[in-house]
Amino acid sequence: MKFFFLFVLIALAVLILVYLYRVVQGPTIYDRVLGLNGISTKAIILLVLIGTVYERVDMFVDISTGYALLNLVGALAIAKFLEQRGSV
Repeated sequence: MKFFFLFVLIALAVLILVYLYRVVQGPTIYDRVLGLNGISTKAIILLVLIGTVYERVDMFVDISTGYALLNLVGALAIAKFLEQRGSV
């Protein structure tokens, strides 16, 4: 079972690197914001999986929920800023 979790953790880390490429090379600001949201989503999944491996799912779900709310507020702030500034 640990091998499965290790495989999933490595696969998610590779996906995060793919999203990181989109953040760095994104032609528009919207691509970069979507890349950051994708990284955040994968990081939340990583946190829950790490909690499962360490058998402390309750603590890691609380941390990932807080991180998800922080990501939501950040994405809304960026969207509001871009709306105020106008189209890029």
